[in-house]
Amino acid sequence: MLTNNELKYYSSLNQKKSRNKKNKFIVEGNKIVEEGLKSSFNCELVLVSHFYFEENEDYLRSIIKKNLRLEILKSREFSRLTDTVNPQGIAAVFDKPAQTEKALDNLNSKLVVCLENISDPGNLGTIIRNCDWFQVREVLLINNCADIYNPKTIRAGMGSIFHLKIFEDITFENLIKLKKGGYKILCADLTGENIYDYQPPDRSIIIFSNEAAGPSQEMLSITGDKITIPKLGKAESLNVASASAVILALFTLKI
Repeated sequence: MLTNNELKYYSSLNQKKSRNKKNKFIVEGNKIVEEGLKSSFNCELVLVSHFYFEENEDYLRSIIKKNLRLEILKSREFSRLTDTVNPQGIAAVFDKPAQTEKALDNLNSKLVVCLENISDPGNLGTIIRNCDWFQVREVLLINNCADIYNPKTIRAGMGSIFHLKIFEDITFENLIKLKKGGYKILCADLTGENIYDYQPPDRSIIIFSNEAAGPSQEMLSITGDKITIPKLGKAESLNVASASAVILALFTLKI
């Protein structure tokens, strides 16, 4: 049985400050919990409502057989854990994965994505999902991006957070080091070269920035090339998540 103190503890994980302090995060929904349980992330416990348990008892017993802690809550208790209006009735708590400088220094993928100042959790989650779709395995976050463990980010990513290596709090010094190690830094920008004509380098880091502000001057100062999706209609701009899907699709065809 979950104690009142534990319920308070786990419900606090909907706040960034608590997630950072406790180094844990909570996810909800069938699909996302399932992806987390299949991943290498350590799961502390699974939480379900009474109604969910009654409807999915066989599935939940298979979770118990994996020696995972399972707690059944009243509906009003479960609602304290969730960030959605109509929760599906299942949530899980995971440890944040460890990030090391060595892992960052040892990147060797042909294509890495770096996100600068992507402040909207929905856009951030969707870009992470796009990266997963196009087999981009590493994502770097720099300059005030939204929290990847924000419930809105996780929902938009549909569980892709469990499939990728995501490095938070990247510095320009980190990018410069990767550049010296053989990566070419490319910025998606309205003034860039036509992406359809561009031939990607052997190893590249693509920067996607806040669509309103664009790439920072500091980022542009270390950029090798700028690339853009040519505008054919009258729209002022493309949503950054949509632009990332187009560019990643073209890059994966060419590299």
